[in-house]
This record gives sequence, structure tokens and C-alpha cells, in this order.
Amino acid sequence: MEGVRYKKSDFYYDLPPELIAQTPVEPRDSSRLLVYNRQTQQTEHRIFRDVCGYLKAGDVLVVNNTKVLPARMFARTANGGVVEILLLKRLDKDKWEVLCKPGKKCAVGKSFKISDKLSFTVEDITDSGERIVRFDYCGVFENILEEVGSMPLPPYIKEKLADKNRYQTVYAKTDGSAAAPTAGLHFTPELMQKIRSAGVEIVEVLLHVGLGTFRPVKEDIITDHKMHGEYYEVSARAAETINRAKSEGRRVIAVGTTSVRTLESATGDDGIIKAGSGETHIFIYPPYKFKCVDALITNFHLPESTLVMLVAALTGREKILELYNTAVRERYRFFSFGDAMLIVGRIDEDKEKPQDIVDKG
Repeated sequence: MEGVRYKKSDFYYDLPPELIAQTPVEPRDSSRLLVYNRQTQQTEHRIFRDVCGYLKAGDVLVVNNTKVLPARMFARTANGGVVEILLLKRLDKDKWEVLCKPGKKCAVGKSFKISDKLSFTVEDITDSGERIVRFDYCGVFENILEEVGSMPLPPYIKEKLADKNRYQTVYAKTDGSAAAPTAGLHFTPELMQKIRSAGVEIVEVLLHVGLGTFRPVKEDIITDHKMHGEYYEVSARAAETINRAKSEGRRVIAVGTTSVRTLESATGDDGIIKAGSGETHIFIYPPYKFKCVDALITNFHLPESTLVMLVAALTGREKILELYNTAVRERYRFFSFGDAMLIVGRIDEDKEKPQDIVDKG
């Protein structure tokens, strides 16, 4: 498999539109859970709260504690036109990288008014078409954002979200994401406590979800795709806990692809994760030898997306497509507010596929 040049069409599957979840289920942990064991090749169908039965004392469950900003706003031009902006990345106190629609209205030097308290001016355009803008405001920026911004739900969600907190994980802490780490949306405080009580260590890392996570792959050959940078942090305490677990042969279970990308970005070829922060451009696809992650809790992702490619690196391309087709046949709910998958079961070291990774970071 080494040297395989996958096309994005190699990661396509057919999804009936009615299976795209438009609203979250209540309670959070009542979503469905497809469990796949890589060792036994067995598949089971459960409810998410049953995840406790697949975790054991000594496991380390790694979650991404990023918090979604109300990052979508609408602004008016001087002649009364309207533009939509999506905050992607904070560059300094008042300067942000944003996505503008329509882009043709957002030329360098143009200014826009969002409210009486908030306006911005376009200062630059990136190579990939995002705008660099500087905000002018009266008061505390985060407070104003809460007043005028809305949750940046993906475009495939057409229903209005009744409670904006349903697009946040219950452990969200640090503002900065343009989208939720959706695998974490299934956890409730009670389920988290039950997991802790079972002797599982819960470790928090941070990756601010930006354009890199949901930007479509446009290139035919996937290795030609360039990932947008996303900011991550791993604390000294998190690194120590994970390294100790790995040295003792205990499992590291990532909640979501963002946690996977954080862990694999911060882990060296020696298998040691290093505390620190930075920007990752890591792109994981098969074949890939994971340096840190043993198991994964994840949602079902868009066809031909970098996320389905990442999950395929854990199961193999053919197997993930088989599992997705099973989920379609069993009428699972897909994408951000959809159901979940748990991938467990270690693969023997001599059966691991060689590493093949694009990391421009």
C-alpha cells in the first residue's frame, strides 16, 4: 500500500439526504452508536450511553475543550448591501481571518457596519481567498459577539437551532472555534461522571476548529490538498498523563477527529507527546501509522472529506466505506447532529501499514 495515490472519489459513498440530521436528539447520550472492533472485525449497534461498556479502568479519554464562537455575522456596506462573515482565526486583539460572502463585495480597504457597536475594515486577502479584517468596537469584543453573532451551523443544516448550547460540548471552555468538535456533543455531565467513576482518566486538549476541518477537497489526488492551519494546545499535565498511560500499555481513546489531529501533531516519532502549542496542518489519510491514538469516538462525516479520510486511516479505506454503507442501510443519522461510531481494537504492530502523511506544519 505504500506509495498509493488515492483519489478523492475513492472516499465517496452514497448518502440519502434524509439521513442528514437537522436537529440534535434529546438527551444527548440517546443517539445511536455503531461499534467496530478492528481486531475481531465485529460490528455492533448500540446507544451512545452504552459507550461505558467499551471503556475500562486505566483508559485515557481525550476530549477537545474548544468552545464555538457565535462566529457568523451580517454586515452592511455603505450603499446598503449585505455581506456575511464567518470568523475563522484570531490573529491579534482586533485582527481576524474571516470568510466573506459574497467575496467580491469585500475588497481591501472597504469598511462594513455590523451594529452600532461593531464594524470592520478589510485589510488584506489571503492566497486562498479569506479576508484579513480589523474590527472597531465599543466595549468588550466577546460580549458584543454574543449580542450580534449566531452559531455557525454547517450549510447542510437547514433547521434553526432552538438552543445554541446544543452546538457546544458540555466541557467546552476556551473560545475560538468556527465549528463544534461534534463527536463530543453526545456526552452529558452524568455520562462523563459515570466514565470517571469507572476509572477512566479524562484529559482535555485544545484545537480551535477552523476552515481546515470543513473545507472540501477540490483536488483529484488527495495528496495535492493543502490543509488550513488550526491552533492547538497540549498542557504539561495532559502530556504527562498520556505518556504515562502509553508507557504502561493503556489505551488512549480520542473523542473526535480534532482530538486525533492534536494528539498526532504533538507526538514525536518516538511515541512521546510533547506539551506545547502551535498551528497544525496535519493531514491524515491511509495508510498511516498512528503514534498516539488507539481508539476513536467519531461522528459520520461527509463523503470525500478529509475527516472520512482520517477515519479511514484507522480502519482501512474499504472497511470504512463498508461501515458507512452499513450505517446508511441501518438508517443512522449523519454529520454534526447525527449518530456516532466507536472504533476499538488494537492492530498488531507487524500488521500496521506504513506511514504516509502530508504535514506542512
